[in-house]
Amino acid sequence: MPHSISAAEVAEKNPVGIVLSGGPSSVYEEGAPALDNDIFDLEVPTLGICYGFQVMARALGGEVANTGLREYGSTDAALVPDGGVLLDGQPADQTVWMSHGDSVAKAPEGFTVLASTASTPVAAFGNDERKFYGVQWHPEVKHSAYGQNVLENFLHRAAGIPSDWNPGNVIAEQVERIQAQIGTGKVICGLSGGVDSAVAAALVHKAVGDQLVCVFVDHGLLRQDERKQVEEDYVAATGIRLITIDAREQFLNALAGVSDPETKRKIIGREFIRTFEKAQADLIAESLEDDGDPIAFLVQGTLYPDVVESGGGTGTANIKSHHNVGGLPDDLTFELVEPLRTLFKDEVRAIGRELGLPEVIVGRQPFPGPGLGIRIVGEVTAERLELLRKADAIARFELSAAGLDNEIWQCPVVLLADVRSVGVQGDGRTYGHPIVLRPVSSEDAMTADWTRLPYDVLAKISNRITNEVDGVNRVVLDVTSKPPGTIEWE
Repeated sequence: MPHSISAAEVAEKNPVGIVLSGGPSSVYEEGAPALDNDIFDLEVPTLGICYGFQVMARALGGEVANTGLREYGSTDAALVPDGGVLLDGQPADQTVWMSHGDSVAKAPEGFTVLASTASTPVAAFGNDERKFYGVQWHPEVKHSAYGQNVLENFLHRAAGIPSDWNPGNVIAEQVERIQAQIGTGKVICGLSGGVDSAVAAALVHKAVGDQLVCVFVDHGLLRQDERKQVEEDYVAATGIRLITIDAREQFLNALAGVSDPETKRKIIGREFIRTFEKAQADLIAESLEDDGDPIAFLVQGTLYPDVVESGGGTGTANIKSHHNVGGLPDDLTFELVEPLRTLFKDEVRAIGRELGLPEVIVGRQPFPGPGLGIRIVGEVTAERLELLRKADAIARFELSAAGLDNEIWQCPVVLLADVRSVGVQGDGRTYGHPIVLRPVSSEDAMTADWTRLPYDVLAKISNRITNEVDGVNRVVLDVTSKPPGTIEWE
């Protein structure tokens, strides 16, 4: 939610509904985003979520209290018997996903309290006559059991918006936009092999065809057999021209001696761009028929969660700089093409399937652009990468063998490279590294919960890693939700 949006600016857009969400942890923080109260005089259906709920409550005459009680993650909520339009059709007791410190202590005059929790007396309120509503929890995430119903009630019943979103419409709109942006220009795409870049490249290819060349950078931070998978599976599925660049030495040299996670992400983002710039020069030089014009466009598979976590938007906290957002160099010469920038992962998968991409690509678990470089807590070295690569391959194999690929969002395997613990192996003392397993369930990466894997599967992964990977004598399980933890450790 921006700092200074005015009612006049909102009115110019002729909205049929307004959703207020986002912001810092407290409405009392210095510089916290505020709201032009005249927005409520527009009498447009409005839904406040979390911070937006609290700002809405204050603006309309309610009270927000800093009680010192916080709610993060899974929370039990109790709904009133008649939840009005917003909570209609939902059970009285349900699980919701919270992420807040302050709480609404008193609803505005004319509003009905619709729900409460043990720590939050006003967890939801509504005014059916004005079509103003608010919830303290996050209905947009998977872990709010009836969150989808909350959003559908507001959008379709309160705001009267028809249910006509579909991937075909998004594809048509994006193809038109991409064609207008690129024209007859040339464009390259940094293809990682993940879902995001694969779908972004397929969209751009549909729009401009052979004007697109994909560049796969082997930066040495990949998982086992990742390069082979990209070069064979994706090219066979799309027919897109793919150039592979071996930049392993370049990235390792740039990361030498660096342990700070933000610095690592920025270095990786910078080296990606430098590699693409070299690819641009090589592609121009290879063709005698080329007119010498530079390749001016770079495709990235940036999603909305990347933008949010990188501090995109006024008043948004920088959780971590994604290499494709906050990690880009200041002297970037490319114009970015980001057809997925406003979408979430589940929407991207739907678009990929609509484009005809095979399930082996569309259904892949997310893997960060910086790769294993941000799954090593400490300096990135060739030896540490090889150790982590083996442990990761074992975990992925056993999860697939157990038929769990569709039950988890992803399972980062993390090496605590700067930590050692005493162990005993072969009747002798060891002083090895811990490996962390981080299985999580999610839909959009904005929130996540740790996945309850079967104990026998965890035991098998642990036994194999400690037996087969030299330098590891301990495997631990991360049981933290998001929030408060992020999915990746760095």
